[in-house]
Amino acid sequence: MADIVKNILAKPIQLADQVIKSADEASSFKADCAEIKVKAGKLVDLLRQAARASNDLYERPTRRIIDDTDQVLDKALALVQKCRAHGLVKRVFNIIPAAAFRKMSAALENSVGDVSWLLRVSAGGSEYLGLPPIAANEPILCLIWEQIAILSTGSLEDRSDAAASLVSLALDNDRYGKLIIEEGGVGPLLRLVKEGKLEGQENAARAIGLLGRDPESVEQMIHASVCQVFAKILKEGPMKVQAVVAWAVSELAAHHPICQDLFAQHNIIRLLVSHLAFETVQEHSKYAITSKSVHAVVVDANSNQNKVNANLNEDDDDSTSQGKVQYPLGSNKQINQMHNVVTTTMAMNAQSKLKQSNGVNQTNQVPHNHHHHHQHHTHSNHSISGTITKGRELEDLKTKAYMKAMAARALWQLAKGNSAICRSITESRALLCFAVLLEKGAKEVQYNSAMALMEITAVAEMDADLRRSAFKPNSPACKAVIDQLLKIIERADSELLIPCMKAVGNLARTFRATETRMISPLVKLLDEREAEISREACIALTKFACTDNYLCLDHSKAIISAGGAKHLIQLAYFGEQIVQIPSLVLLCYIAMDVPDSEELAEAKALNVLEWASKQPHLNQDQMVESLLQDAKGKLELYQTRGSRGFH
Repeated sequence: MADIVKNILAKPIQLADQVIKSADEASSFKADCAEIKVKAGKLVDLLRQAARASNDLYERPTRRIIDDTDQVLDKALALVQKCRAHGLVKRVFNIIPAAAFRKMSAALENSVGDVSWLLRVSAGGSEYLGLPPIAANEPILCLIWEQIAILSTGSLEDRSDAAASLVSLALDNDRYGKLIIEEGGVGPLLRLVKEGKLEGQENAARAIGLLGRDPESVEQMIHASVCQVFAKILKEGPMKVQAVVAWAVSELAAHHPICQDLFAQHNIIRLLVSHLAFETVQEHSKYAITSKSVHAVVVDANSNQNKVNANLNEDDDDSTSQGKVQYPLGSNKQINQMHNVVTTTMAMNAQSKLKQSNGVNQTNQVPHNHHHHHQHHTHSNHSISGTITKGRELEDLKTKAYMKAMAARALWQLAKGNSAICRSITESRALLCFAVLLEKGAKEVQYNSAMALMEITAVAEMDADLRRSAFKPNSPACKAVIDQLLKIIERADSELLIPCMKAVGNLARTFRATETRMISPLVKLLDEREAEISREACIALTKFACTDNYLCLDHSKAIISAGGAKHLIQLAYFGEQIVQIPSLVLLCYIAMDVPDSEELAEAKALNVLEWASKQPHLNQDQMVESLLQDAKGKLELYQTRGSRGFH
């Protein structure tokens, strides 16, 4: 850096010396040339001072200011050289306007001010430096330079204030955010995240999240090692800072999905799941004894407890904190029994993976590279996925809730469209945590958990292997998630409704023929006054009734039994346009599955399909047109003319 700055400064220093020398040789306009000489002398002194301090100079404004100074000195040299002794003819043709010297003197004065400001801003300090003359064209740029310079050389308190200023600028305007990145602000911000005090770390992490608004910006942050810095904070930093870092991860992943895998490579998925599981994981056992299938797990768990415990990793945090969390579930005996279900389930998964990996622990409970954290648990020292959580139970409830909300938000964005990350999440305790948080979490935690489940199930819908491994019908984790999704759908009174409907629809192919409890709540929502809710209910039910679903016949019968036919007829005829097509598609699939249904005949479904096939706005999509024709053909085969209204 120092050599680069010295090379930048070499030319203007030489030019300034030439201006001084030429001004001494002037034979005309001597007074004006003397003034130019004085200004050039001040400027060259500052330039030499800058060369001596080249290690401390901030490169970005140095380049801009020295480039402008270079141009000014070039013009000054040309001006004073015209004033040297020449022949009479040459002097006649070199007439110099009096205003030229005034303009040149002002330009040199501005350069003196710019270089002087550069020296002060590079020296650090929190005092207001004012704006240099170069700021006349772009004052915000100079403010950004000043804040980044403070970030690079100031005290920790000053750097925290500078990061807060950059947060304000980034919030103000997208262009300012791009300028901060272009002017080299990412590196100093990341250093502050690592080295700063609590407030400074929060401000810097928030700035990083705000700056990552487009793929190009996120790419630059990745090259600046944002993944390594964030992983370190999520593992070791204060919880308040970790929460802001988790939010920043969600922002970067949302604006540049390519970085999802890079975050996963730096262990960030496991670290986020650890924060989600902290003081949450033991609570999911309440779901585990509510059904016969899971009760069988309890019995089996009791008979095999000693065998399983032998395979438990010492870092499994589910065996810690006895007595630390308040359980509203009854006696200690009952709590221990329910806790054993979750512990056993997780241990059995761990045991199977141990066998598959020839004895190497590859579960999400403890990362490979954190074996040095293995130790016996105490009430004051929890180890979750390699993250030491000593003292975290002392954090205030608001901070803990915010941490969980941001961890869920980050997992939501990281899971979007990524099978590998979804598999990593579902193989951990995250699904159980989401189930608990959907019921008991704060509002923001609930929403982010619902969105995360929506994205994970959307990937599972397309990935059969993930669907079979993560959402087995007899899995306690899957059972707990489904229970909570259905409770929200049945209540139908929150912003969680739509993501939960989508999640259930995404899992349509995982339900058995006898598992019909999710059909009726969705059918009831077809009679919803809000078009968007009715539309999503149609789409979710279509995933049960469509031909891609092996059990579509059973599900279609369940939809009809729940009264779906009459609702679909109403929506197809009178619904808003965004509901009409989804309702027709669902009606077509049901008609193809059970064309001999009396309920469809009584609802005059064939009449509706014939009417719809004549509506141009409903036949623009070739898939819809084809479905209408197939469904009409099936109904015409199985329903009598009397059922069509011909008497």
